[in-house]
Amino acid sequence: MKSHQVMEMSEVTRAVAAATSIAASLDLPVNDAIVLHNSNKLALRLAPCDVFARVAPVGQEVAQLEVELAQRLAEVGCPVGALEPRVDPLVYTRDGFAVTLWTYYEPVTPHVSPVDYAKALERLHAGMRKVDVESPRFTDRIAEAEEIVGNPDLSPELADADRVFLSSRLGRLRRAIDDRGAAQQLLHGEPHPGNLLSTKNGPLFIDFETCCSGPVEFDLAHVPEAVCEHYPGVDQGLLDECRQLVLAMVAAWRWDVGDQFPNGRRFGEEFLRALREGPPWPTLDTMSRRLDGQ
Repeated sequence: MKSHQVMEMSEVTRAVAAATSIAASLDLPVNDAIVLHNSNKLALRLAPCDVFARVAPVGQEVAQLEVELAQRLAEVGCPVGALEPRVDPLVYTRDGFAVTLWTYYEPVTPHVSPVDYAKALERLHAGMRKVDVESPRFTDRIAEAEEIVGNPDLSPELADADRVFLSSRLGRLRRAIDDRGAAQQLLHGEPHPGNLLSTKNGPLFIDFETCCSGPVEFDLAHVPEAVCEHYPGVDQGLLDECRQLVLAMVAAWRWDVGDQFPNGRRFGEEFLRALREGPPWPTLDTMSRRLDGQ
């Protein structure tokens, strides 16, 4: 949900060529590359070798951390998407792109049930407590949002009153969450339904570029309400603050001058309205349904 950018078509062509070339050099047969998703990274399904490739411009990715983390989490039994087992677990570079190669999973049933979602997230968090990797704190994500809001050059369309409101809310929530002194651990960072695959192996989490350390309620603030109801030991007051925080951060990213999220400005306005309306704080999936239904 961070500032959303897409690759230009000319860049997509080069990215696909880089991924295809790397796969071929590793004896993975490719005669087709299907673009599954184009945002900050390009997601491709390579056929007939059936590999899931993620491609990003070198220097704009955290591919090395993702690869290391995926290996470590798989070793401790976490429900995560696996790296492609036929090749070395590396970040491959070509023509200015960093490419990582993953197992492609055929989608199964359309939705993971809230119970299974909560169990998978609980298992992920338990495994993450066993893994020692350097990661930013969740407060670094808040600082990025505060920078967008605080600099009119980065958010020129944000009205002054909204700028003051959003800046104040981000700062207040950061302090309030920190003051609670809740236990911190490694988190996914954005375990929303878009980063959870429904596979024949059960639900699997993908996309660890947003990993950070913080309270588990920060992760839970990204998932549907019904999932939180099945996750044990939730601090409801902290979850409410984290939900507000996520609304405020997403609002900030939608006003970023470089943001290319579809209907981003409308999302930015609606997230601001939800923050002003007060509790109960809507979840991200509720906000998406509300906006899609308009």
